[in-house]
Amino acid sequence: MIKNKRGLSGVITAVILIALVMVAGVIVWVVVRNIVQGELGGVESCFGAYGKVIIDNKYTCYNSSSEQFQFSVNIGDIDVNSVLVSISGGGATKSYTIKNINEPISGLGPYPSGSGNVTLPGKNSGLTYIENTFTTIPDLIQVAPIIGGKQCEVSDSLSEIDDCFSLA
Repeated sequence: MIKNKRGLSGVITAVILIALVMVAGVIVWVVVRNIVQGELGGVESCFGAYGKVIIDNKYTCYNSSSEQFQFSVNIGDIDVNSVLVSISGGGATKSYTIKNINEPISGLGPYPSGSGNVTLPGKNSGLTYIENTFTTIPDLIQVAPIIGGKQCEVSDSLSEIDDCFSLA
């Protein structure tokens, strides 16, 4: 007595293999898309920010008599959460994060007093600050906006800093 054995036909096998390949392709696509979107999210928040947060050279100088460094930050037509200011000189670097809130920052104060709470300039405006920890003229100042919690690249820098009295 012969038993009736049935096997899968070639067509059904091909359809199953094609379906498995399509499912694997969809899984790979979802994973890759999520990774790419996560990376692009940070880039999108900084897109168009370059050159919108600048150092105003006219109001940036070192006062050698009081040993205070004054710098001015201007913000253009862009919404910024905070600005990272990095000042280098004499083998040291000091960084400050100036936020949208009025708060004290050690070593940094508003111009002209140099002491008190510090806040970020508003959209299309600028503010001048006094930094009082450098005892020599700094070599470099850089500003980088922080937008949507993401630090963008350096938007402006100044490496030739004058003495305030030579500007008068």
